[in-house]
Amino acid sequence: MRRGHSHQRSMDDTDSEDELPPGWEERSTKDGWVYYASHDEMKTQWEHPKTGKKKRCAGDLPYGWEQETDEKGQMIYVDHINKRTTYFDPRQAFTVEDVVLKPKRYDGNTAALEILQGRDFSDKVVLITGGNSGIGLETARSFALHGAHVILACRNLSRASKAASLIQQEWHKARVEAMMCDLASLRSVREFTESYKARKLPLHILVCNAAVCTQPWILTEDGLESTFQICHLGHFLLVQGLEDVLRRSAPARVVVVTSESHRFTDLLDSCAKVDLALLSPQKKEYWSMLAYNRAKLCNILFSNELHRRLSPHGVTANAVHPGNMMYTSIHRSWWLMTFLFSLARPFTKSMQQGAATTVYCAVAPELEGLGGMYFNNCFRCLPSAQAQDPSSAGSLWELSERLVAERSGGIQAL
Repeated sequence: MRRGHSHQRSMDDTDSEDELPPGWEERSTKDGWVYYASHDEMKTQWEHPKTGKKKRCAGDLPYGWEQETDEKGQMIYVDHINKRTTYFDPRQAFTVEDVVLKPKRYDGNTAALEILQGRDFSDKVVLITGGNSGIGLETARSFALHGAHVILACRNLSRASKAASLIQQEWHKARVEAMMCDLASLRSVREFTESYKARKLPLHILVCNAAVCTQPWILTEDGLESTFQICHLGHFLLVQGLEDVLRRSAPARVVVVTSESHRFTDLLDSCAKVDLALLSPQKKEYWSMLAYNRAKLCNILFSNELHRRLSPHGVTANAVHPGNMMYTSIHRSWWLMTFLFSLARPFTKSMQQGAATTVYCAVAPELEGLGGMYFNNCFRCLPSAQAQDPSSAGSLWELSERLVAERSGGIQAL
């Protein structure tokens, strides 16, 4: 238990008039008024001992915190998420001067919860595909523990419901729910978007996270290779179906999870058009890793074109690489990949670190209104030359529209 708070300042800041004299600490009342206690003189007062100013904590407690009273009747603060108790009002740690105009720099070691620290998203709705495991689950958990209404859009409703329950067990006020959405079925995607719109919910953050990797050649019920449809085409239709909701909720953000493996392939035919035969090959021409690489290149091209089309309406899109050599359940179908990742595990990111770049692109204030970019380790970097090509992005968009239109009787173009 922490019994007070002394201001820790840098060497350059030791003469600040706000620094408390030795023996003093800052506390606050239930309604947020700050008072000052002197351990040497055994007294309390409302005025700062040096400046004579009075202060009040603004806003609500960060999500996961509650006020309680100890056995002596003194106000204490309980952080249910990190299981700790303090006499220090956590709102005092997030003053305007601490955050204004100087965004914190994050890197590959940053955890998603660090990026959200001190922020309340109780007025936001977040939709995550494939949010029942891996980095999708960590992304969902991170947002839910900070108040957001999180919806897990998953093909396995039972697993998604269990994932939601796990988060709710961790924080009893978490708002997490599961909805059925199988990206391998365009019919299922359409049913999901209609169900979502019928609920009249806004949508502030859409994370296109679901993916499959290293799986055998399988055609979906729509007659397309499954890696391509799950990683790209299903998300393409999902975003189109929710376009009106995103626009009404603006400013809104779409984050598309891709991979550095996008660099090791191309999608173009001899006429410099995106070639369906490469994206949905016949069984004899199929190689699972190459299919994954091509689908991940589609993710970046889709994100870029989506941003170009929707940014005038307040909806931005960015693509992210979650982390190098990070084993998740999408690799489970190939024993060799599982073996390689087990050898590399000491050098891999944790799931919390893997979710960080997604969360950063979803909430960073400095990215408001900005998109069409590719991020790795919470930093913008350049993707492959083809991923940056606007004509390739436009060609993929046209192909995707044609594929879903042929299987639906027509869609509205963005």
